[in-house]
Amino acid sequence: MKTQFTLLSLMLLTMFSCNLKSKTTMQDKETNPLLCDPETGVCEVPEDSAKGQSNADLSSKHRIKVIYYTDPICSSCWGIEPQLRKLKLEYGRHLDIEYRMGGLLPDWSYNSGGISKPSDVAHHWDEVSAIYDMPIDGDVWLEDPLPSSYPPSIAFKAAQMQNEKIAIDFLRRIREMVFLEKKNITKWEHLETAAKETGLDIKQLKSDYENEAIRLFNEDLALGKELGVRGFPSVFFIDSSNNRELVYGSRPYEVYEFVVQKLYPEAKKQEYDQTAAGLFQTFKTLTAKEFSILSNTNRNVSGALLESDVASGLLKSTATKNGNLYYR
Repeated sequence: MKTQFTLLSLMLLTMFSCNLKSKTTMQDKETNPLLCDPETGVCEVPEDSAKGQSNADLSSKHRIKVIYYTDPICSSCWGIEPQLRKLKLEYGRHLDIEYRMGGLLPDWSYNSGGISKPSDVAHHWDEVSAIYDMPIDGDVWLEDPLPSSYPPSIAFKAAQMQNEKIAIDFLRRIREMVFLEKKNITKWEHLETAAKETGLDIKQLKSDYENEAIRLFNEDLALGKELGVRGFPSVFFIDSSNNRELVYGSRPYEVYEFVVQKLYPEAKKQEYDQTAAGLFQTFKTLTAKEFSILSNTNRNVSGALLESDVASGLLKSTATKNGNLYYR
């Protein structure tokens, strides 16, 4: 049984990824940071910024420490939202999850992998939307392109200073803005709106955004170099003996579950309400893919169920050219 489980895990680990590269000149085989390779499920950063490993003991006793390196505009990170949400529901009591920002797009002062300007990203986002089955509208790169991913990353660090849980809601909201609503989330007006909607103190957020959050963001970048982060999503799992496993890129749910059970065999799944009413009580918004995974419903059936609830007035939806977002 153990051999079969290991073989299954190795097969799963080869399935999904999305690559991103640096603003410096790279080898021909490397691609641009905003091109997430669906075959690898990774958005990569430069090799020279990913060297080294931290020797710090980052684990906590009897629980698994999870360090999740991400970026607000990482399409592969948006692609694993269903898996992460399910992981939290089933194994959250065994996990201490820490969100870190990786700095995917410093600016546009480079030309590599066929990408030299924001408009080059638009078609790519539309393609990965279909691959991850998560709604993404690439037209933001044509209509109101982002100059960098640093401002929303710093805003997230400012939100973390107030409340970790609300900060995650804030991150979710600004992702919905950029991926579905085509909003340039480097602009304060959109960050402020997301902060209001998620219950953050706007005045405090603005102050921290312009001051202390910048230092915290730089700390995330520095730790990322120590840990050898070279792309997103990078999810480190660390047990009480400081044994470390990395899930790199977009992977099926079974891969995350396998790593948790490998590091903590005593971990037990938590039962949760898988009905539409229960899931929308837990989450403010869901995509059809998320609902399918969280409710263990066939993907075609899940979409029909959600649309039926919209038609009957139980749910509302925000439509995009590449899929809908559902909410009460």
